[in-house]
Amino acid sequence: MRSIHQHRRFGRKVGEGAAVALLVAVASPVWPQSPLPSPSPSPPPPPVVSPEVHADRTVTFRFRAPNAVEVKLAREGTPARPMRKDDEGVWSLTTDPLEPDLYGYSFVADGVGLIDPSNPAMKPNLLNTQSVVHVPGPAPWETSDVPHGAVHHHFYRSKVVGDQRDFYVYTPPGYDAAAARPYPVLYLLHGYSDDASGWSAVGRAHVILDNLIAQGKARPMLVVMPLGYGAPEIVTPTRSGIRDPGLRQRNYDRFRDALLGEVMPAVESAYRAGKDREARAIAGLSMGGAESLFVGLNALDRFSWIGAFSSGGVDEDFDAAYPGLGAKANAQLRLLWIACGTEDGLSGANRKLRDWLAAKGVQHTFVETPGAHTWMVWRRDLAALAPMLFGGPAAAAPRAR
Repeated sequence: MRSIHQHRRFGRKVGEGAAVALLVAVASPVWPQSPLPSPSPSPPPPPVVSPEVHADRTVTFRFRAPNAVEVKLAREGTPARPMRKDDEGVWSLTTDPLEPDLYGYSFVADGVGLIDPSNPAMKPNLLNTQSVVHVPGPAPWETSDVPHGAVHHHFYRSKVVGDQRDFYVYTPPGYDAAAARPYPVLYLLHGYSDDASGWSAVGRAHVILDNLIAQGKARPMLVVMPLGYGAPEIVTPTRSGIRDPGLRQRNYDRFRDALLGEVMPAVESAYRAGKDREARAIAGLSMGGAESLFVGLNALDRFSWIGAFSSGGVDEDFDAAYPGLGAKANAQLRLLWIACGTEDGLSGANRKLRDWLAAKGVQHTFVETPGAHTWMVWRRDLAALAPMLFGGPAAAAPRAR
């Protein structure tokens, strides 16, 4: 019995000792190990400055894309040019000196067109938004210390087209809604893929008119800038667009009806606008040039002054497009002014129109200037045309037969 009892006592002591050891272990503080120092984060790369306009009017464009294989600069009016990458993954290109102007551009990285993420200035467009760089210098579209007019934005529902749409109206400095003599009106049309803001946001028509009026080179006038789509589906990327003859004609027909039946009455109701043909002009660029010819030459009872810049989408069956137009129109036309850039792919079609007008005995002015199918040409066109309108200082410009 003793041996058994002793064994039990020994076992109890062993158990008690283990418990004490466990308590000691639990009660003993555990000192945490110091964490290994984490690596300091890499500093962010310095911001990219783009575009950088230099004093000699050269411009440096930069674009950070370290993983790109090829990056090109696509600048308005010029072929895309390859850029060079530095050790930091920044691609760059410096141009030759540029004429004072505003230039649209984008980067093409491995075949994908991209806006410049370092530049907040944008050139709006329904199909091809671009960044824009301003090279300052003496030009009709530079904001000057002269009296400024105002640009008003209007919205309405078109019963002709069946949608909500807009138009802009420029009123000259000192516009007087109660003036004894109404203001003449230029209906100024944008091109394909632009919207109604094209002539103010990109073309700077209001600035051009401010400067010309201040210099005594143009008469104070209203400028109405409507949306140029009678068939809005013409400008969707999935359609053949302006190259579809049927869709193009429907676009022109409905645009004409909306302009004459909706926009023009609204303007003449809200503004001190001239309502006779001698006080109305219509002009536009590219698609808007074709619309100006189509509407104006077929409505000489409404318009005396017509301008077309780089007209695109013109129906080359001129006899069908302008039925009955001939030398008799000279008694009604105060000005028919047609211009195109010499490097414009549409110059051939515009020359055909010139030759057809000459064969019909229709008096007109045909102007070719250096340049391609770009806003750099059209701003200059507007600056040249506006002084000729409504008996302005340049109204007696020579005309060709």
